[in-house]
Amino acid sequence: MSRRAARPTPCPCGHPEPYEKCCGRLHRGEAAATTPEELMRSRYSAFAVRDEPYLLRTWHPRTRPPRVEFDPALRWVGLDIEETTEGTAFHTTGTVTFRAHYTDGGRPEVLHEHSRFERVDGAWVYVDGSFIA
Repeated sequence: MSRRAARPTPCPCGHPEPYEKCCGRLHRGEAAATTPEELMRSRYSAFAVRDEPYLLRTWHPRTRPPRVEFDPALRWVGLDIEETTEGTAFHTTGTVTFRAHYTDGGRPEVLHEHSRFERVDGAWVYVDGSFIA
């Protein structure tokens, strides 16, 4: 009987690397996001794998909720980054406009948002977002 090696789980953020080497390293605290887009992707993945501690840790203290509620009917299925502004090593703010695809009870849905990010003590954090119709 031959055994096949298990294929690594792809990262929910859409990058081709396996989750463990992509967003998983950020979730485990082994690395920090270097841009707002990388933070956005890792936060999307955190919603997909239901990592509440990471989401709270990467939320701006000024806007952070006391907890994150996960809806068991939601399943995150894809992320499209549409636009980023600022967010380089020379900036203290940045934005990411994205579409997060999910199913709600099996029905396909899309969350379209323009998110704002700031640096706090050198680390990128999510501030807030505006929904786009």
